Amino acid sequence: MSLALSTLFYEWRRYTAAVVALAFSGLLILAQVGMFTGIVQGITATIDRSRADIMVLGPKVTAMIDSGPGSGVPKRVAPQIYMNPEVVEVEPLDGGGGMWINTPKPGEKRKTEFVQTWGVNTRKGSVSLPVDYSEATRIALQEPFAVAIDRTSLARLGVKLGDTATLNKHSVRVAAVLDGYPSINQVNVVMSKDTLRMLGMDDPNSQRDGPLMVRIRDPQKATQVRDQLNATSHGLYRAWTRAELSKANQGALMREQIIGVFLGFSVFLGFLIGVGITSQTLRGAVLANIKELASLRALGVSMGSLRKLVLELSLWVGVVGLGFTGLFTWLVSLLGRNAGVPMGFPLRWIVTVAILLLVISIASGLLSLGVLKKSQPADLLR
Repeated sequence: MSLALSTLFYEWRRYTAAVVALAFSGLLILAQVGMFTGIVQGITATIDRSRADIMVLGPKVTAMIDSGPGSGVPKRVAPQIYMNPEVVEVEPLDGGGGMWINTPKPGEKRKTEFVQTWGVNTRKGSVSLPVDYSEATRIALQEPFAVAIDRTSLARLGVKLGDTATLNKHSVRVAAVLDGYPSINQVNVVMSKDTLRMLGMDDPNSQRDGPLMVRIRDPQKATQVRDQLNATSHGLYRAWTRAELSKANQGALMREQIIGVFLGFSVFLGFLIGVGITSQTLRGAVLANIKELASLRALGVSMGSLRKLVLELSLWVGVVGLGFTGLFTWLVSLLGRNAGVPMGFPLRWIVTVAILLLVISIASGLLSLGVLKKSQPADLLR
């Protein structure tokens, strides 16, 4: 064990403030990234958790969350997709919108909300049926005018499991409660495709279909099939692998100006807090050990070696702080999950925060090197 690591181990109380500062600096950034990524995952959960290997969208669409009506494709595209020998199932992602009005009980308030509706095929193993839907949920949605809502949206819509409400001037019943499908803007209401049609939210005369969900024989060939479909699209559509589209959705959200401002400010604030507290903590710890360092000088240890010692110590402080960042972030994600709010942590952001914390710790170590000038052997005689 090196001298720097031994010092951190036996005198850990002196470095606790630095470790905590680094940990919360990282948490400040990762918590916001996790929240924003979770928003995207909530919006696109029906797609991300489907059995589709490939998504087919409009030719100019760059991401689902900002595509608008351009995400649909002409109805003649679906038969063309089937011409690829690897394709086994194609279904449109049907959806719409309507006014939701709850049926308040005595003493309760009437709530009116415009909701986003999604239709799924309730056939077992359907490509549009999310993989995390329980068998009970699938069967419940087969009932006419049955709907499912995420548990985080129940209070917002003024209903609970088994309640009735009015949607698009038709009576519907909350037959299932979902988990992990939160809504930040419009509440998502899921139903069977038959119910969607009975509510008048699926226009049979429309010449366009929603984004197409495609399942292939071998999921390992998704990239290859995507390229084949795009090569024969003739500008009518663009095929994406599900993982590729999910990544594009996350990137589109992170490019939003207000979110970029939030994250930029968090990085800046985290850097200032980390450097300020960590450098002062390291400076105080070095001053507390100044006599020991002077003894090392008297024994012939060079100033350069002492500088390396302080920098190594600061690096170890950064590593420990990074470990606590991971622990705190995991705890926050558990709290979010228990509250029904999913959080996502892209690998590139985890790497970015890890590098940032190590840079902060090394920068703090550099700012603490000036204290070593007081470690003169003559000071031992005072």
